[in-house]
Amino acid sequence: MSIFGHIAEGIIRRPRLAAAALVVALLLSFVGMTFVGMETGMKTYVREDTERYNLLSHYTTTYQSESLMVLVEADNILDPAVIDFIDDLETEIQKERYITGTSSIAGMIRGVNGGLLPTSPGELRIALDRIPLEVRSRYVPSNTMTIFVATLEPGVSQESTFALVHTIDARIHGKEHPPGVTVTLTGEAPFSEQMSTAMGTSMSTLIMAAMVLMVIAVGIFFGHVRYRLLSVGIVATGLIFTFGIIGWSGMKISMAVIAAFPVLIGIGIDYAIQFHARFDEEARKSSVADAVRTTLTKAGPSVMYAMLATAMGFLALWISPLPMIAGFGIVCVIGIASCYLAALFIVPTFGVLFQYRPLSSASSHAGEKSMIERYDEGIGRVVGWVAHNPIPVLLILGLAAFVGFQMDNVVPINTDEKTFVPPDMPAKVQLDKVSRMMESMSGMPVLVRGDRVVSVDGIRWMDEFQRYEEEHNSKIIGSASLATWVRQYNGGVLPATDGELEQALERIPPDTRKRYMNGYSEAIMEFYYVSMTNQAGMSQVDLLRRDLDYLSPPPGVTAEVTGMSEMFTNLIREISAGKTVMTVIAFVLIFVFLFVVYWKAGKAVTPLVPIVLIVGWNGLIMYMFGIDYTPLTATLGSMSIGVASEYTILIMERAYEERANGLALIPAIQYSVQRIGTAITVSGLTTVFGFAALMLSDFGMINNFGAVTVISVGFALIGAIIAMPAILVLLGISGGPQAEGGQEALSFG
Repeated sequence: MSIFGHIAEGIIRRPRLAAAALVVALLLSFVGMTFVGMETGMKTYVREDTERYNLLSHYTTTYQSESLMVLVEADNILDPAVIDFIDDLETEIQKERYITGTSSIAGMIRGVNGGLLPTSPGELRIALDRIPLEVRSRYVPSNTMTIFVATLEPGVSQESTFALVHTIDARIHGKEHPPGVTVTLTGEAPFSEQMSTAMGTSMSTLIMAAMVLMVIAVGIFFGHVRYRLLSVGIVATGLIFTFGIIGWSGMKISMAVIAAFPVLIGIGIDYAIQFHARFDEEARKSSVADAVRTTLTKAGPSVMYAMLATAMGFLALWISPLPMIAGFGIVCVIGIASCYLAALFIVPTFGVLFQYRPLSSASSHAGEKSMIERYDEGIGRVVGWVAHNPIPVLLILGLAAFVGFQMDNVVPINTDEKTFVPPDMPAKVQLDKVSRMMESMSGMPVLVRGDRVVSVDGIRWMDEFQRYEEEHNSKIIGSASLATWVRQYNGGVLPATDGELEQALERIPPDTRKRYMNGYSEAIMEFYYVSMTNQAGMSQVDLLRRDLDYLSPPPGVTAEVTGMSEMFTNLIREISAGKTVMTVIAFVLIFVFLFVVYWKAGKAVTPLVPIVLIVGWNGLIMYMFGIDYTPLTATLGSMSIGVASEYTILIMERAYEERANGLALIPAIQYSVQRIGTAITVSGLTTVFGFAALMLSDFGMINNFGAVTVISVGFALIGAIIAMPAILVLLGISGGPQAEGGQEALSFG
C-alpha cells in the first residue's frame, strides 16, 4: 500500500485524531507567526556571501554617515524668532545618541556672528551676507523654507536608526512651534522606516483582500459542491502554517516576499479545489470511505507531482543574486507545500467527520442544467475542435509566443526603489521636496586600498584622478577625497614629502579625516553626479571603472567603485541576466523532476511545451502594457512555469488515467479536460481573484506584479485547456491503437 493509502486508512479509522493533529499544528503556527519580522535595505538586494556585499558593507560601516534632514517651513524663515527656534531644536537633536553633528543656517549664523544669534532683522541680514551665497542658497532656497542636517555615526544598525527616527520625530512634535512654522523629519532613514511600516500594513490588507475575493470567487464558481467554502478554510490554514514556519525559522520578509502571500492564496486554492472536486466526484458514486481512498490514492499523487513541479519553478528563484527574489522563492515553496498538505488532510478528515453527502445535480430538476454542467459541455466542444485542428491552433499560439520573446528583450528594467512605493507616501513626498531644494545629486564612492594609499604618491594620484574625471565627464559636478582636504590644509598645494603630508593630516579636523581615511592603508574618493536614472547611472559606473583602468593607481594600490548607487545600477544587469537564467533553470528542474517520476523523456517534455508558449505571451503583454521589469516581475518567468506546469500535468495525468481505463485518445482528452479543465478553470478564476488583490496595493512594484500575474494565470488556463489537448493529439499521431475519428493514438501506459 502506498503512503497515500496509509494516510487514507488512518483518516478513515481515526478522523478525530487527524483533526486533533491539525489543531496542534495550527496552534504551533500561531505562536510562530509572532516571530515574523520585516527587512528592508541593502540585505534585500545583495547576498551576504558576495564580494560586492562585503565591499559595500565595509564602506557603509566605515565611511558612510547617514543623515537625517529636518525641513522647516514658515511664512518668513529669516525671522529672528524662527532662527532661534531652529537653533533650540538643533541643540536638542545634537544630544541624541548616534548623532555626531548637525548643520543648519542657525549654526552658520552663529559661526559668522561671534557665536551669538542676531536679535533683529537688520543684524540677521548682516550676518547672512557674511555666509557664501552658494552655501546660503543651498540651506535657504527661499524665504519660506530651510533645512538642517543631522549626521549619524557610521555603521548604525537599521533598528537603532529607526528608533532614532521615532525619538527625533517625537521631539519635533513635542516642541512648541512659533506661529505658522511646520517641521518635518525627512531623509533616507525616515523614508525606509515609513516604507517598512507601510509594507506591513499592505501585507495585512492584501491578504485580507485576497481572502475576501477568494470567498466571492468560490461562492460564484464552486457552487456545485457541498461546503463550497471549505476550500477557503483550507487555504487559510495553509497560510497560517506558512507564517508559522517562517516565524520559527527566523526568516524575515521583504517587499517582494509580501507579494508571495496572495500568490500562495491563489495557488493554494487550486489544491483545495482539486481535492474537494475529486472527493465530491467520487462520493457521488461510492461510500465516503471509498471516496477518501480513491481521492487520496488517485488525486494525491497527481496533485503532489503538480505541486512539486510548481516548487521546481520557485526553486529556480533561489539562484537569484537578489535576496528578495530568493526569499520570494523560499516562501512560495514553503507555502505551496503547506497548502498541499492542508488540502490533503483536511478534505478527507472533514468528509469522514461530517459524513459528506454531495449536492443533487441541478439537471435532475425539471431538466435544467447547472452553469458548471453547461461549461463542461462547452469546454468539451472546444477541445473537440482543437483536437481535430491541432496544427493550426499551435501555429497561431506559437507565433504569438515568438513575437513575445522578441519584445521581451526591449522591456525596460526599473530598480529605483522610490518608484516602488505609493507616490503620495508622506516620507516620499517630503524627500522629493528636499531633493529639489538641495539640488539633489548622487554620490559614487571609490574605495582605495593598499600598502601606500596615504602617501605622497597615493595622494597625488587621487588628486589627478579627481581632476581628470571633473574635466572629462559632464555628469560629474564635484568630487572630494583625502587629497581635497590635504590640499586645503596645506596652503592649496600638495605636500612634496612624507613629513609635509603628516603635518597637513594633523591640521585636518579629526571627524573630517576619519570620514576620508581608515588608517594609512585605506581612503575614499567621492564623485558627485547630477541626478539621473539607474540606466544612465549604470553607464557612469562602467565609465568610472574604465577610467580607473586607464589612470590606474600606484603599484600595490587598488581602487574599486562601491556604494548604494553602484548597487542599484548593478541590479539592472542582475535582473536582466537573472530572469532568463531563472526561467531556463525552472524548465530544466521541472523536466528533470518529471523524467525521474515518469522515466520517459517524451512524457516529461509534454507538459512543458504549452509553458514555453506562456512565457512568450508574458513578454508580449508586458511590452504592450508598458510594464517594467522590477525585482518582483523578474520572477514572472519561473513563477509562470511553476503555476502553469500544475495545470498541464493534471490534465496529462487524467488523460493517462482515462486511456488506461480504455478510452480512445480524443475521447480520453475530452473527458479529462472536462473533468480536470472544469476544476482548474474554477481554481484558475479563483486564483485570478487572489492575484487581483495585488492590484489593490499602493506599492507600484506589487501592483504591476499583480496585473501581470493575473494575465499569466489566464494564459496558463489557455495553455492547459487549448494548447495541451493539441499537443496530446499530435503526440498520439505517431502510432498505437486506433482512436476515434481516424486519429492514431500513442498508448498512455
